[in-house]
Amino acid sequence: MDNQFVQVGIRPQPSLVLQKEKWYKGKPLISMSILGLIILGCLFCELFIPKDPTYMDLYHANVAPNGEFWFGTDTMGRDIFSMIFYGGRISLFIGFAATAISTCIAIVFGAISGLVPKWLDELLMRLTEIILSIPNLLLIIFIQAILGKANILSISLVIGITGWTSIAKVVRTEVRQIRNSEYVVAARCMGAGFFRILRKHLTPNFMSSIMFMVVMNIRGAIGAESTLSFMGIGLPLEVVSWGSMLSLSEKALLSGSWWIILIPGIFLVVTLLCVTNIGNYLRKRGSRKVSNL
Repeated sequence: MDNQFVQVGIRPQPSLVLQKEKWYKGKPLISMSILGLIILGCLFCELFIPKDPTYMDLYHANVAPNGEFWFGTDTMGRDIFSMIFYGGRISLFIGFAATAISTCIAIVFGAISGLVPKWLDELLMRLTEIILSIPNLLLIIFIQAILGKANILSISLVIGITGWTSIAKVVRTEVRQIRNSEYVVAARCMGAGFFRILRKHLTPNFMSSIMFMVVMNIRGAIGAESTLSFMGIGLPLEVVSWGSMLSLSEKALLSGSWWIILIPGIFLVVTLLCVTNIGNYLRKRGSRKVSNL
């Protein structure tokens, strides 16, 4: 009996060591590191960029990458290396701001739909499905045309108010499952308002279920801004972003200046791939938690 007790006491130790050694297993560390470096570079670009990204040096237009211009210059003589990080700051801001707007709308709308009577819930879901049936890019273009000339805030707002529907459907499903829980009913009986119940009791319970969708919305917002600017209906050329840099692709192709397209495109694609990998990791982790319950 004593030997068995000692063996039982010793056996878990190797597994604990093994768990500590493999804390990184399955995590997208490469994607997280690359994305972190890009974000830090965009936030603190003033510390290392060599030139003013908005300065137009027409004498050095369409210069290939060299010792002075590390990533070359565009058709207006602007330094692409400096533009990459300043433009990334704008693109990332739009991605995070639009996602914050869409997430807030989705949480409030989904929670309302999950708490109201069945007939009103069905009406709200039909409205959501109608919005989902409209191509998102077409809806963004339509709303932006109503607002007029695009700027950073208007682009963020338009992308945000058109990207909430998928998250709202998940929030609604989660809220309907927990709305009759004891702590929610107790909060109602104590006179707690809708937003207090949402903040204290509902959101902590469904936030993990929508986190991967929130991360993927960042990717979608950055891609939408780049698409609009590439089509010529997004940010104006004087506002440097990855999308506005790609909008010069036609002139770049005519002049054979491949670096004007390739380098911003690489940064954009790498950022979107990193965000996608992180979102997939969060989705798989959420699925594992559900299967373990």
